Amino acid sequence: MEPAIVMLDEKTDLATKQMLQAVVKRKQKFQRYKYNHILTLCACMMISLMFLLYVYWFIAKPYSYSFFAMFSAFVNSSLNFFYLAVTIGLYGYMIVLKKKVDKAEKEFHALRCEIIDKSKDLWKPEQSWKGRHTVYEMMKKNFDINLYHENK
Repeated sequence: MEPAIVMLDEKTDLATKQMLQAVVKRKQKFQRYKYNHILTLCACMMISLMFLLYVYWFIAKPYSYSFFAMFSAFVNSSLNFFYLAVTIGLYGYMIVLKKKVDKAEKEFHALRCEIIDKSKDLWKPEQSWKGRHTVYEMMKKNFDINLYHENK
């Protein structure tokens, strides 16, 4: 469990701490997938651009007099198929990561909204209800998780 959550001694009970820890884990999972997606997107764009420039300079430009000559020059080199497969594979992996990012974001947002909806039950006693803002501020400051409002 995160040290900042453990240090919330009398402000929260164990179940609330577990919910806060779960929302932190989901946020970290979402951030990790988002970073990997952006990294894959950049790699896919760079490799696609380099492959298109290669095809233009070494296949399309010298053999521009005939489509059949361009096609033959492209097919003659097995490296072209390798680069094409890598580009298509990266694009597919980027799509898979985007779906994982969307799923992780939905899970994170759903759990965050659940904590917001159940805040009246989680901090039932009057003294706990008045002290919940310190928990919200700690979550916002340490983990950048807004528990004040449901909107992102």
